[in-house]
Amino acid sequence: IHLMTAVSGSVEVSDQLSTMNSMLSSTQQRTICSQLGRVKLQLLYKASIHGFTGAAFHERCDTRSPTVSVGYNNSGYVFGGYTKQPFTKSGNYVHDDQAFLFTFSGEKLLKYPVTGPAYAVYMDPNSGPYFGGALVLVNGNQAVVYSSPGNYYNFNAAEMHGNNLNLTECEVYQVEETTELERKELIESIKTYKPIVNSVPQVRVLLIGPVGAGKSSFFNSINSVFRGHVTSQAIAGSSTTSLTTQFRTYSMKAGREGKPLPIILCDTMGLEESTGAGLDIDDIISILKGHLPDRYQVQLLVTSSRILNDKVHCVAYVIDACKISNHVDKAGGEAGRYPQKDQLNGSVKMIKGHLYLESLFATSMQEVSARLGVPLSCVIPVKNYSEELELDLNCDILLLSAVIQMLRFADNYFDEIRNSPMLALRY
Repeated sequence: IHLMTAVSGSVEVSDQLSTMNSMLSSTQQRTICSQLGRVKLQLLYKASIHGFTGAAFHERCDTRSPTVSVGYNNSGYVFGGYTKQPFTKSGNYVHDDQAFLFTFSGEKLLKYPVTGPAYAVYMDPNSGPYFGGALVLVNGNQAVVYSSPGNYYNFNAAEMHGNNLNLTECEVYQVEETTELERKELIESIKTYKPIVNSVPQVRVLLIGPVGAGKSSFFNSINSVFRGHVTSQAIAGSSTTSLTTQFRTYSMKAGREGKPLPIILCDTMGLEESTGAGLDIDDIISILKGHLPDRYQVQLLVTSSRILNDKVHCVAYVIDACKISNHVDKAGGEAGRYPQKDQLNGSVKMIKGHLYLESLFATSMQEVSARLGVPLSCVIPVKNYSEELELDLNCDILLLSAVIQMLRFADNYFDEIRNSPMLALRY
């Protein structure tokens, strides 16, 4: 886990889905979602638009999960079922111990849990949502319901649908965690971002910080989010001296074959206390001014003139949250005040579904803010991918949020240039 302080670069975000309207009222959607956690419903299939056929249903809904399927009849009944299993056309029963049927009685949801989990859902290629042998919406390619209480679900037919088996509509919704929606929105915001200065196609962010703080790991982590799997392009690890010996500029793509992202991360050697070791202050100045090319062996000050596009537009100082006392106060003797790695990992896990920070982690952020003299809003918590083999939704959101803040700080820098006649003429 790392705390990142971002400093302004003043150192010199027609498919049919879009036209489909849900028949579920907002109150009914909230009532269903209250049974499933912090989620939202995304409409996938609407029979009146796509067709009352098994083929149309499967084309829109197969492999999507979890889902809520809803039937409507002209007697005013709204009823259906939930399953965490993705639909297929396999012709087999699938196990789901969380599946349930439901109906609305006014605004109240009546829920009927599955009684035969091994037969919770049947994957019929010629029908719509098929819950065991109990309830089928769009049965046999027709706008009708098949109803047989007691076959793996116990319900009262009159209570469920008023014994009216003719469908006026059938809808299927994908259940999405709000955190997943937030992740998609953050990714889209980054992909569509454009610097407000036309001469700068990509924002350049300089990562600096002590040896082992996680600078290279941060690039690897951001790259992993956009690649869809954990990657390790930059050399990262544990060492008493910096594993990065060259000034590196890393451009990233939105996917393996995607377009370049509008941000370049610049990685450097770690800062060290010993004279002649680590990144020199003169090297930092050269980097900020855009004097060092990619893969430059950081040793000598280069003085060639560079344009705005080559300069650094934002600086991020990376701190290992487990070593705050070592990073911001060399006096020592206070390490016991700071949380250990396993404690902070627990704090990040608490974020899921709420994206809040446990008080232990929040205290660390406040300490960094006070010791470095920067606003708390500039202290951005992230969790790098250093041990994991798979991506984690909550870690992704923290990492993407950090990138968004970097782009905003870069915009502040560009605003200064555009609003200053002297700087505008210079660049």
